[in-house]
Amino acid sequence: MPRKESLRLAAALAFALVLPSPAAAQRLTDKPARNDVRVRSAAYPLFAGLDLAGGGLPERLERLGYRRVHRRPERAGEFFWGEERFWIYRRAHRLDGDDYPAELIGLAIERGRVAAGLTAEGVRYPLEPPERPWIEPETLAESLIGNRAPRPPLRFDELPERVWRPLLAAEDARFFDHPGLDGRAIARAALANVLAGGVEQGGSTITQQLVKMRSLSPRRSLGRKASEAVRALALEAEHDKEEILEAYLDHVYLGHSGGLLLYGYGAASRAWFGKDARELTLGEAALLAAVIQAPSRLSPERHLEDAERRRQWVLDRVAEHGWASPADIAAARTQPRLAPRTPPRRPAPAFVRWAGQVAADSAPARTGRGRGVVVETTLDAELQHRAERAVEAGLARLRRDDRRLRAVPLAAALVALDAETGAVLAYVGGPPGDRGNRFDRARQAERQPGSTVKPLVLLEAFGRCGGREPLNPATRVADRPLTLELPSGPWQPENPDREFRGVVTLRRAVAESLNVPFARAAAWCGFDATAGRLRSAGLTLPDEPPPAFVLGAVETTPLRLAEAYTVFATPGRALRPYPVTRVERPAGGALASGGPAARRVVDPASAYLVRNLLRQAIETGTASAGAVLGVAAVAKTGTSSGSRDAWFAGDVGSVVAVVWVGSDDGTPLRRSGASAAAPIWREFMALAAAIRPPREVEVPAGVIEGFVDPATGRRVREGHRRAESELFRRGAEPPRRRFWRADPPLPPVL
Repeated sequence: MPRKESLRLAAALAFALVLPSPAAAQRLTDKPARNDVRVRSAAYPLFAGLDLAGGGLPERLERLGYRRVHRRPERAGEFFWGEERFWIYRRAHRLDGDDYPAELIGLAIERGRVAAGLTAEGVRYPLEPPERPWIEPETLAESLIGNRAPRPPLRFDELPERVWRPLLAAEDARFFDHPGLDGRAIARAALANVLAGGVEQGGSTITQQLVKMRSLSPRRSLGRKASEAVRALALEAEHDKEEILEAYLDHVYLGHSGGLLLYGYGAASRAWFGKDARELTLGEAALLAAVIQAPSRLSPERHLEDAERRRQWVLDRVAEHGWASPADIAAARTQPRLAPRTPPRRPAPAFVRWAGQVAADSAPARTGRGRGVVVETTLDAELQHRAERAVEAGLARLRRDDRRLRAVPLAAALVALDAETGAVLAYVGGPPGDRGNRFDRARQAERQPGSTVKPLVLLEAFGRCGGREPLNPATRVADRPLTLELPSGPWQPENPDREFRGVVTLRRAVAESLNVPFARAAAWCGFDATAGRLRSAGLTLPDEPPPAFVLGAVETTPLRLAEAYTVFATPGRALRPYPVTRVERPAGGALASGGPAARRVVDPASAYLVRNLLRQAIETGTASAGAVLGVAAVAKTGTSSGSRDAWFAGDVGSVVAVVWVGSDDGTPLRRSGASAAAPIWREFMALAAAIRPPREVEVPAGVIEGFVDPATGRRVREGHRRAESELFRRGAEPPRRRFWRADPPLPPVL
């Protein structure tokens, strides 16, 4: 048997003995190594009715590195988009502890929307769980603290030879000839080191280097070198040369730029030359190959002269092997012009830090030693991109419209939750692109939520009401001057416009966001009972909150307010927001898992009544600035005291979202929630509706419809001349008007 074949047989045996079985046909580039960290988005299910363009399916595939082809795809990583067919050759991947092989997915298209699934033979089938296919997760980050620059997808078959030949010239000229170990290089390095009396050369092949960067610690020992050699042989037995070289080009460390670590040719070429790796010239590629030997000492941004000397040596080696013409070598000798660019930001930096913290808390023994982990999250990558764009556009619009705000440290946060599970779908913790500030406004910024608290007050009023007679949407409340004597002195709440309207229904009070009626409603039910209901929804209140808490004079975060607002979508239960579904070792094996959790806050009927009022608020009330054309939404505005904070909170049945806008130094915005936060919410929800189609929340069994005379607050028959339709909780309806005599109006609360 020839020597090379013997080595390959030994490699296959070594692989079987010492390495775990790989994910089903997964590309080497996509498989996390033992020391790798991957924070991943959620997988995206494909469903009937999906708007291909509006739902961002092509954009998802392009971010994953899929290539669009003009025919039905024949290999993993390709997709075809036609008028009646959409084909995706999904790559092999690992998800939720299982390995999935590469698979051809077909979709039947009608008028730009997904109508059904297609088998490989073209037979239609309904896209319903559990048969519904999905797109694999995206990588959000490769560290738990988000300090690595993004690695653009890199495919070896798309790289010109001039890009990778300098690497072979510098590191492993016989790469395509050896089986993973190069005896000549080892002998040559050993002789050079003996003559030099120290370590002057290394004999490691590119395959060995890849093994070391993927699977081994940097510790130098005879045992580690032996393991490296065995693993290199095994790697070559499993993968072809091109795939190994692709993985090396995609993973090799090349220093840092803009405060972010650069791994892979794709990241470095963008950071230093502002171009894709496929566009590198021979001279630029030689510089990258030169840096590999000592990324810190040879950084072209800090030690250009040293890097240039090494680059010229690399070009000498390219010429020596005849891998470029003399003319090309001469042209490449000219020092390349650096065009340093700050590496593009990764999406969801605040969310990645939160998910990283969850992973570290879940597996401290592993993450504390810097070992690799895979963190599967709930984030919808396309929704996240749209959330960041909406926040960025909203802040730019505020600065454009108000010159005063251009000098203010304007900030914003957006939290979007799945309305059925509490999974975090999108999460903006600050102004997109704000690299230097690691303060997470979504979880850490305690701000007054203003009138967004008012609907939560009604949960108690429509429910137990502190043991008193519960209120209803038609309850008449006095909107007149009110003075409550407190230990700290008298409290006299006022409406935002400092006007009073006499007597109003709670429906009108919500639509117009009046203050005094809510203070009276809370006083009727009891401030302690109302505070307890807000705490059960998820807000944090002091032990003895001042009564003004019912108008928003209490501090909370966007995340906690989003949790509280899930009560209106469920209805009646608060969903615990969760960012992580699974933490596992790179080779598989769960370390921790997460999932939905909910608690009952109020009966479904009471929550639904408040939801109905919030629908009117966005249709005809103060929240109308957030209305999305063609989408049934519910929402409420909020503006804190002194107009320092602007809020908008609500849902479309499928997604609950909260937007906060303010300044980091407390400078007043002098803008309301309707003008500052609602446009961001509206833009995001309009885009979200294409990805997570809105759903109608079913009317609970305890809700009944009736008619009421708003002038008296009493129920009347449908044909009554002042009859207006209203919803009530069964058993808590207002009294009927007695037909045999004129009943006086029901007295207003307080």
